[in-house]
Amino acid sequence: MKLTFTKYHGTGNDFIIIDNRLIHWLPGKEEVSSLCDRHVGIGADGLMLLSTRSGYDFAMNYYNSDGNESTLCGNGGRCMTAFAKSLGLVGNRAHFWAVDGGHNAEISAIGEDYTYRIKMKDTFIDKVYNDGMFIDTGSPHFVTFAADVSHIDVFTEGRRLRYDERFAPGGTNVDFVEQLAEGLFVRSYERGVEDETLSCGTGVTASAIAAASVNRLNQGFYHIETPGGNLKVSFIQTGTLFSEIWLEGPATFVFKGEIEV
Repeated sequence: MKLTFTKYHGTGNDFIIIDNRLIHWLPGKEEVSSLCDRHVGIGADGLMLLSTRSGYDFAMNYYNSDGNESTLCGNGGRCMTAFAKSLGLVGNRAHFWAVDGGHNAEISAIGEDYTYRIKMKDTFIDKVYNDGMFIDTGSPHFVTFAADVSHIDVFTEGRRLRYDERFAPGGTNVDFVEQLAEGLFVRSYERGVEDETLSCGTGVTASAIAAASVNRLNQGFYHIETPGGNLKVSFIQTGTLFSEIWLEGPATFVFKGEIEV
């Protein structure tokens, strides 16, 4: 079977996207893993299928590079919105379905550049530990603060915390957060990829919420640096509840091609 695919990245977090509206392809775990392999496949952190769903502009199904269908991907949601716009399915606003329910998206132009923002689900701090906080932003995240994140061994420390018994049986994503003068610097270890990614949308969202909860910065919005680029997270905090959460940043077309599966 020959598949037409498009590749996008959101601040370095890269995805294979397939228009599945007509072919109704149901990929196996090994197929997804092979396509995402950076040596023998296309290469990506994950694979997404765009399909139809009643009441929504489109539906998004996300698979991690290990081949397993996963929870929400924030950067993926922005990239999928950009892809849907390229197909003419949406204008500058979209309403799409993901595994955790419906999401709104907005597209704005600044000169020749476009910014994509998606609304995340309302959330709160699930648990506070001595070494960090556990927060579900559509995907589970353990957020821990550090003084010099650039020198952390994210692979080793992230893998250790990802499989910590506190987060059994499913494990968690792990975000290492440093307070900057005007924002946050975040590095993330993603489960399913089982490595550091250049950026994680649900991870920077969890990091912003964790920072606000301990009053490390002015509340309302946060500019966030990642190894792959810059993002913005805005929200309203009412007691322990965080609502009107928006994740904002670029979604960049990389290339389009065909591949046999």
